[in-house]
Amino acid sequence: MRILSFTIPCHGRGARVPVLLAVCALSSLARAEDGGPQAGTQPVPLSEAARPPEPSAGLPPEASPESPPAAAAEPVEATPTAEGADGALQVAPLTATGTWLGPPSERTVRTYAGARTVLDEQALSNSGARTLDDALRVVPGVRVQDESGTGLLPNIGMRGLSPARSEQVLVLMDGIPVSPAPYGQTGLSLFPVTLQTLEAVDVARGGIATHYGPNNVGGVINLVTKSIPRELLVAGRMGVALGPEGLALGDAYARAGGFLSERLGLQLQANALLGDSFRAHSHTRAVNLLGDAEWRPSEVLTLKAKLQYYQAGSDLPGALTPEAYEQDVTRSQRPLDRFDGNALRGSVSLTRKLGAGALGVTVFGHQAHRGFSFATPLDAGGTPTKLSSSPRDYGVWGAEVRQVLPFEALVPHEVTWGLRYIGERVDYLVDSRDLATDVLTVTRDWFFRTHAFAGYVSDTLSLLDGQLKVTPGLRFEYLALRHDDRLKGVRNHNATQDVLPGLSIGYQVVKPLFLFGNYHRSFRPVQFTQITFGNELVSEKADNLELGARVFPLRWLDVGLTWFDMRFQNKLEFIDAATGFRNLGDARHQGLETSLGFHPFRALDVRLAYTYLDATQRSGAFAGNRLPYASRHEGTFRVAYRRGTLTGNVNGSCRTDAFSDAENTVEENASGSKGLVPGGCIANVHVSESFRVEQTQFRVGLGVNNVLDARLFTRNVDYSLGRVPSPGRSVLVTLDFER
Repeated sequence: MRILSFTIPCHGRGARVPVLLAVCALSSLARAEDGGPQAGTQPVPLSEAARPPEPSAGLPPEASPESPPAAAAEPVEATPTAEGADGALQVAPLTATGTWLGPPSERTVRTYAGARTVLDEQALSNSGARTLDDALRVVPGVRVQDESGTGLLPNIGMRGLSPARSEQVLVLMDGIPVSPAPYGQTGLSLFPVTLQTLEAVDVARGGIATHYGPNNVGGVINLVTKSIPRELLVAGRMGVALGPEGLALGDAYARAGGFLSERLGLQLQANALLGDSFRAHSHTRAVNLLGDAEWRPSEVLTLKAKLQYYQAGSDLPGALTPEAYEQDVTRSQRPLDRFDGNALRGSVSLTRKLGAGALGVTVFGHQAHRGFSFATPLDAGGTPTKLSSSPRDYGVWGAEVRQVLPFEALVPHEVTWGLRYIGERVDYLVDSRDLATDVLTVTRDWFFRTHAFAGYVSDTLSLLDGQLKVTPGLRFEYLALRHDDRLKGVRNHNATQDVLPGLSIGYQVVKPLFLFGNYHRSFRPVQFTQITFGNELVSEKADNLELGARVFPLRWLDVGLTWFDMRFQNKLEFIDAATGFRNLGDARHQGLETSLGFHPFRALDVRLAYTYLDATQRSGAFAGNRLPYASRHEGTFRVAYRRGTLTGNVNGSCRTDAFSDAENTVEENASGSKGLVPGGCIANVHVSESFRVEQTQFRVGLGVNNVLDARLFTRNVDYSLGRVPSPGRSVLVTLDFER
């Protein structure tokens, strides 16, 4: 096999770097194409090469050579193990396909060397989930806090990490970071995703920091959008969630696409939300448009492109004082708070198959805007004296080159390497208008610029006839961040570089037993807002360990067990607008995740999970205290039953109390901003019936979310302090069609 190599010039203006990466990679691809098929390449009929993959795209590399940032259809470590006639696992030979984690399927998860949960399209549809928040609640180790009930601004945390603005989990959409600024602002203050456009939700909690970054401490959530169908398809969905006091939130979705020929596939998706959640002052509208194209000009070349436009706006009901919460959880004490945002995102990916391997390049970027308007003081129930706003404009561009190279040298190897550049530009304003005098004051006028380079390499060694796979790897990150304070005429710089080693091991001991372990060093870079306070802050780093086993003693029974240990250095915590951030020092998140799958016959599937978590501060003034929003005990359950065309589903989650601050305050203060966060359970029920009318398949669904009407709350969102109610009982009615 010929190994392609090229040099990337890194001098000159940063905005040129994606172009340089792309040109270098495309030149290599062109040389490979001119040279004809590589050694070892089997001729593939055009009808086979042009055929699109089945719609099951897995957690792809950041820019997978086998697929665009959209989806990948095959694993990189090995072909997934299959079930034999006796129901036991059979190890398949190592085959390179150009993706790291493979498709989001239960079969692939069985031999993944880390903790991982997949919610496929069927699971998402049958669960009755209204939003991504609802869907993620059944994933072990994941904490979701819904601040408005509409799903526009999810707050997601993993294994005891803070869920605030999802700042400590890497969220991808089709392999590309969702965050407005993936390095400088990891928080999801703009979330251009709607549930109906998704084909799968892939949650990998360990074993991935070499290939994915930054902000990879808690794990990776990849949101896989629906792939282009093989045949021409027209589909749609109408749904409405009915809450108290006649409030309703509508959800309309349409999809049309397919392969127009063996070479060309096109698809368009549109999703719109309109209405109110379960609370006053929550009127919401959102529009999400996605277009996909795939073109295969030859047997070995694939070109894919994606374009997305997203726009959303919502009144924000905010927090309540304890007294107001006890009187009526549906009211709002924050009549001036509001969110608006929009984003234009695009990507182009070109893949060249090289024998059993692949080389690819992806170029991506987005322009985005988001703004919050909020009253001060921030305490719920306070009399507003000022109206502040925080508009931000983002420009992000990037490119990644990646190659998968299998070869034989004593044992089978599969080397994966990649290079990536991301540039960021952010305009950051904060102003305040005095409500009594109408005087406008600009309190912050900042500009941020980031240049981030990442490189990674791993080698999967297949030993013992493929039963044992060992993958050492290394990731390098370099980040240069600039901050201009336009009001003060001051410029600050912050540059960091980190080397992040990793090792994953998976061992199929016997057919029904798979063991795994991994160690990865991960990091979260210093954020834009953090450097403005001038404190001595450095990147958050963590050493992540996992040991686990998956056991399949019977065809109808599977058991999973994972021990995890995350040891933080330089853990940062936001105190308030005046103080800024403080370094808590060392912290440790350790625990045990267990799962049980029970499916005695085809119509019934029961899945139970329990997580024990010990997340504590290990140094500083609060050493020994539990970390905020880290419940010791969590449980999830999913029960699905299908009889003919009728489907039923019961799912939910339970957790114990947690603290809301590093001081571990127990007694609630007057505003409700401090105190325990109570635990409790949320259960959902959903039933659906399918039927056909001529050439059109219909499905009618009826669900009740939070069927027990549990009254739960969390504390504080960044613009409002106090008790934040979780959604109460709501009724979901849906109608799907497909032809």
